[in-house]
Parts: sequence; structure tokens; C-alpha cells
Amino acid sequence: MSLKEIGAKIFAKRVNKEIRKWSLNPVKTQQKIFNKLISSAKNTAFGKDHNFSKITSYADFVAQIPIRDYEGLKTYVDRVVEGESNVLWPGKPLYFAKTSGTTSGAKYIPLTKESMPTHINAARNALLTYIAETGKTDFVNRKMIFLQGSPKLTPKNGINLGRLSGIVAHYVPKYLQKNRMPSWETNCIEDWEQKVEAIIKETLPENMGIISGIPPWVQMYFERIVAKTGKPIKDVFPNFNLFVYGGVNYEPYRPIFEKLIGKSVPSIELYPASEGFFAFQDSQTDKGMLLQLNSGIFYEFIKADEFFDKKRKRLTIGEVELGINYVMIISTNAGLWGYNIGDTIQFISINPYKIIVSGRIKHFISAFGEHVIGKEVEEAMRQSVAITGDIIQEFTVAPQVNPKEGLPYHEWFIEFTELPKDLEKLRTLLDEKLRLQNSYYDDLITGSILKTLQIRVVASGGFNNYMKSIGKLGGQNKLPRLSNNRKIADAL
Repeated sequence: MSLKEIGAKIFAKRVNKEIRKWSLNPVKTQQKIFNKLISSAKNTAFGKDHNFSKITSYADFVAQIPIRDYEGLKTYVDRVVEGESNVLWPGKPLYFAKTSGTTSGAKYIPLTKESMPTHINAARNALLTYIAETGKTDFVNRKMIFLQGSPKLTPKNGINLGRLSGIVAHYVPKYLQKNRMPSWETNCIEDWEQKVEAIIKETLPENMGIISGIPPWVQMYFERIVAKTGKPIKDVFPNFNLFVYGGVNYEPYRPIFEKLIGKSVPSIELYPASEGFFAFQDSQTDKGMLLQLNSGIFYEFIKADEFFDKKRKRLTIGEVELGINYVMIISTNAGLWGYNIGDTIQFISINPYKIIVSGRIKHFISAFGEHVIGKEVEEAMRQSVAITGDIIQEFTVAPQVNPKEGLPYHEWFIEFTELPKDLEKLRTLLDEKLRLQNSYYDDLITGSILKTLQIRVVASGGFNNYMKSIGKLGGQNKLPRLSNNRKIADAL
């Protein structure tokens, strides 16, 4: 065992002990974060506008701080972007993470000297808890690849901006610099297809231990390696033994990954976003991700089915229940207050608090009142292909409200590795599994308001071509699993 492995084990044990300490005291931990956030920001422009100096309880906070999305907070963010200090958080941010917006164009999410370490530490701790649980450390001596955005930064009024993954690349610890791939030059390539080819050229001769990235883009990387070498990934990288991912649910991709790799590989799920690093998988034996309650973020939760009600109730960590779909609201040490990130989550454990991401509050199908969510279509797909053996490249679902004839229906756009031998069996199973999860959808089928779902086969490469056509191929971009309109469906 190398000195680096010995050091990793000692460090992992210490960090794991610290995590257990705060995770088993969740309410106290969140109260400390709450108090520190309010105290730190009371003299900012936002703090003065919202009477932070008079906030002494959570009830005061709810009374003063409305729920906002980016557009709701934009007037304050714009002042920060223009170079003003002490607006949302003391001083100026270190960076802006630039992301694509919906109605406001580009979004500029501030990253401060207080918030930046939480992004780095959470990613590090995900690996350390894996070491603490499994005792496996051999990967620390091998190469690690992180498929991410360009680390190039652009100054804007004295503050550097870039993609979150590119900003994080500047913080890779020195002890990992020799292990890290791809090279800086390759990471700076903007065109995703050129970048993948350059990464393949660099990594093929290397002893890869960890591969990390959003599943659909890692899939592209693997597919091109298999096509180039004629070998499964396990033969190309025999010591690849840990896959780290985030951004989308891995389960729909697992069958094709196992086929490409040629074996099952342990994985760690992360839940990072520009707004904060919210959770990571801390155990190989438990499902879900440990919510980061000690990372400068104060969490609130609103039941998803009440979110658009005027009298919606805001809940703190001690009030949540298992198995309920919640919209997650955050207030952070980067100056986001009562901020709706748009994700929905469910708690699968409350001792400690562990979550799964169930979808997006804006990504659902409820054209007929059924409110089908991402978790439900993904679970229907997972259960169905487990029976049929079909391997799915990608899929998305949209309502067909005005068919040429007959009743309306849900249309599933699916790209297969190989066309199913029995497409009708898969269609029937998908509908059955979705009806078992969503009683509203089942009622609509039973009541002859909808007919059973229909499958539209997407040509090979169709989803990548669509993402390329809208300028979102690669990087941290991901395809919505379902929509309440036909925008994506019609383009496909």
C-alpha cells in the first residue's frame, strides 16, 4: 500500500467521523447555518431591504423572505454583475457560474469565498466516504478523468465567470494534479465532439481508475472508445473500478453502461449545481444521497402538489416526511435567499436525511391533470426493460393532445441500441408500470380520457443531433426527461 493510500484512509476516517457528527444532529446543524447566514448578511442591500436585523426566528424569516426563482432575484443579481459590493452577500463574489436561463437569457449564479469550498469539499468527501466504507484506495494511484466544461474564465466587471465545472477545475488539490485527466489544453476545447476525440486520444494509453461525468456524455465517450478499439471498456481500462456521476438518474443508463463496460462497476451519485453542492451518495449499501446540512445552505421544502397554492406551507428539515415529493428551496452563503432551484426531491431516510432527485417542478406532464413526474417515467422504464432486456440509449415523454384520430395519449420518444423484438410488449409494460405509480394517470386510462401510451422510435443518434441543433451537446447539458408541451417532441 502506497503512502498516498495510507494517507487517504486516515483522512477518510477523520472526515467520515465529522460527517456522522453533524448528520445525526440535523435540526441543530441547520439552526446554526440559519443563524450564521442571517447574521452575516444583515448589512447587505438585500438584508436591509428584508429587515434581517429584526429576524430572530424562522417565522420571521418566512414573513420577510418570499420564495423566488432567478427571475425574482434578478434585480439584485444584476447589481452584483455590474460590480456593486454588499448586495446579496458581504463583498463581491469570487466567480459567477454562467448557466443558460429560460426567460432571462444567461443566468449568473454567484460563488463566494464562503461558498466555493463547500463545492470542493463535498466532491472530495464523496470519495472519502467511499474509502471509509469499502476500504478501497487503489484508485488514488491511478488516473482520474472528469468530463467537464472548459476551465477558461472571462472577466466581467472584475469578477471571473465560467461554467461551474470549469471553475471547479481550478481547485483540484495538488495531490490529485498528476492523476487528473484530461489535460488543461484538452479541457479548454469548446466543441464537444472534438473534445471527446481529444480525450480519447489522451486517455487510451493510461491506467484509468475513476471516470466521472454526466451519464449521457460519458456514454458517448465509451461508445467511441468501443468503436475505435473493438473492445469493451473493461479490457481498455482494466483498473477502471469507480464511476462518479451526477446531473441525471443513472438507472435508465445502467444497462447500456454495463454492456459498454462489460461488467458492473461501483458508482457514486453526486448532486451538484451552480447554486450549491446539495448531496452525495455516502454508502454503497444504502440508496439515496446524504443531504449536505452543514455546507452553508439553509433548506426549506414545499410539497410539490401544493407549490402553486397561495397558502403553501414552507417546512424545515425537522418537519419533512418520507416519500413525499418536495420542491427544495435554499438560502446560501453565496447570497441566494428563499431560492427555488426548480428541483423536486423525496426523502428516503430521515436518520440521517437522505434524498433522491425526483424531477423538476417545471418538467412534468399534466395536460389532463395527471401530473406525471420524472421519477415515475424513469422507474416505469427501469422496471420494463428489466423484463424485456431492451437497452435504451435515451428517451423523453410528451403529451399528444390533438392526435389525428382517437383519444389523446402520452408519446414516448425512445432511442434504442437495437430495435426491440417485441415493441408492443415494451409499450404495454411501460403503460402498466406507470399506471401502478400514478393513480391519476390510471384513472384517465380507465375513464377513457386517454388511451394507453404510444412509442415513437427515434433514429440512432437522434437525441445527440437534437442537442447539437440547440447548441447544448456535451458539458453539463442534459435532456429533460419529460415536458408538458410538444417543443422537444416536434423537433425530434
